[in-house]
Amino acid sequence: MGLFESSEKFEEVLGGFFRELAENKQIADKLLKSKLIIRFSYTDPDLIIVVDCSGDKLDVRPHDTETKATVEMSMTADVAHKFWFGKVNLTKALTRKEMVAKGPIPKILKLLPAIKPSYAMYPKYLEDNGYSQYNIY
Repeated sequence: MGLFESSEKFEEVLGGFFRELAENKQIADKLLKSKLIIRFSYTDPDLIIVVDCSGDKLDVRPHDTETKATVEMSMTADVAHKFWFGKVNLTKALTRKEMVAKGPIPKILKLLPAIKPSYAMYPKYLEDNGYSQYNIY
């Protein structure tokens, strides 16, 4: 079993962080320019979250299996958690199959500078929202 004890807890933590990113104008505006719809499929525990950048507002939708995504990203919850600390190199993780991406990979890689500020935000988000037990990296 991974770091997160349940899908519900992982959704609470990561879904909440994604919603916080959606409210951050600096990050959201850059993501919206991509017009991508990204489906994150996590395992251990299982969770699906769609981040829709195709409208005028970033939309975060847990459990959305219906929307046609431009990009599909698959990984374990622990790899995702470590990624948001800035501790996972996306290119290496894709090469090692720690993360699997389907869709326009160059467009995914172009988003990295846009989300870079989130690496500092994630540990603060965990502390501020009572998730300090997950603040381990």
